Amino acid sequence: MKRVVVIGGGAAGLMAAYRAGAKGHSVLVVERNERPARKILVTGKGRCNLTNNCDNETLIANVPKNPRFLYSAFSSFNTKDTMEFFEKEGVPLKTERGNRVFPVSDKAMDIADALVSAAKKQGVKFKVGRATNLLVCDGQIKGIILEDGSEILADAVVIATGGKSYSRTGSTGDGYLLASSVGHTVTEISPSLVPLKIYEGFCSDLMGLSLKNVKLTIFEEGTKKPIYSEMGEMLFTHFGISGPIVLSASAHMRRMGKKEYKAVIDLKPALDIQTLDSRLQRDFNENSNKDFINALDKLLPQRLIPVVVKLSKIDKHTKVNQITKQQRQQLIEIIKGISLTVIGFRDIEEAIITSGGVSVKEINPATMESKIISNLYFAGEVIDVDAYTGGFNLQIAFSTGNLAGGSI
Repeated sequence: MKRVVVIGGGAAGLMAAYRAGAKGHSVLVVERNERPARKILVTGKGRCNLTNNCDNETLIANVPKNPRFLYSAFSSFNTKDTMEFFEKEGVPLKTERGNRVFPVSDKAMDIADALVSAAKKQGVKFKVGRATNLLVCDGQIKGIILEDGSEILADAVVIATGGKSYSRTGSTGDGYLLASSVGHTVTEISPSLVPLKIYEGFCSDLMGLSLKNVKLTIFEEGTKKPIYSEMGEMLFTHFGISGPIVLSASAHMRRMGKKEYKAVIDLKPALDIQTLDSRLQRDFNENSNKDFINALDKLLPQRLIPVVVKLSKIDKHTKVNQITKQQRQQLIEIIKGISLTVIGFRDIEEAIITSGGVSVKEINPATMESKIISNLYFAGEVIDVDAYTGGFNLQIAFSTGNLAGGSI
């Protein structure tokens, strides 16, 4: 039996603690908050999209950053294993659109409680505190030092502190400092799955307007081929745009600050240009004596009409029966492609996850053990891996946590 300390009581840390406890080790979770798993409570808008009901190939395909590093972790604990784990812990699950898995109750609290309960059943203990240093001797981990100066001796330590997003839940980047203090490389940290700041001022005029079934396409400076294109839901905000397809898009914008990006919104992706033109002509025929601005009610959301009219450069008081074919084509171009200039990400505080972390070159992918310090392990978001939305990031936490805890 070994003395194991897990730093961080989130998804990865709790899974690591559970697994180490199940092997018969004496496990202590050191967590900054009185209540573990706080970040889980805010995932999926409080519903917790805990995994994705897919195969390992699809899992890997949804990890843009260092996917090969996760082969062993996903092989040892896949999405089916995650679902089975929670259902055995008494949490019925359901699969929704995009194979996203949620608790039937739609309560993230049920997932958090199940993880804590499972760990406690394996004898895992909890201590409220903040680890500020690692105790190392002759290249081996010996324990940790807490903020109050007290020491906790250990035969193995798992760093599962999360990233820097949602700092109010305790993720303030402590794991990066701990890892670098013993020689690990921490790659550049940036927000991912985060809203986008937009230059065009009309976004703030549309604040609160949600668009469904639109298509968002992202272009990177210097490339003709889009780096992202997806249909779904988005939202205008006082600073720019947000919503599911926007957050997903941000994960593809890896060179923000070094490259410029353009976002293009197709308001009617289900209609090709010819079909949309026929639709417009029909609407115009029905409203031939109306002003242009009063003839788009059936086609567009009311709040969006003034913006589209202005972008089309057709005078809003032009009678519909006076609009030329060329002007109609201009309008179609806008409806099929409102162009927005991306000027940056919102702050990392608003990001769902953090991109960057402890270099995977310095972690054994088969065990999650440090290649620099013996008996030091890593799990979850603190590692330089991240995925798209859809339950994939929590699956990374569960898989790496399971592998780290099981490898001790």
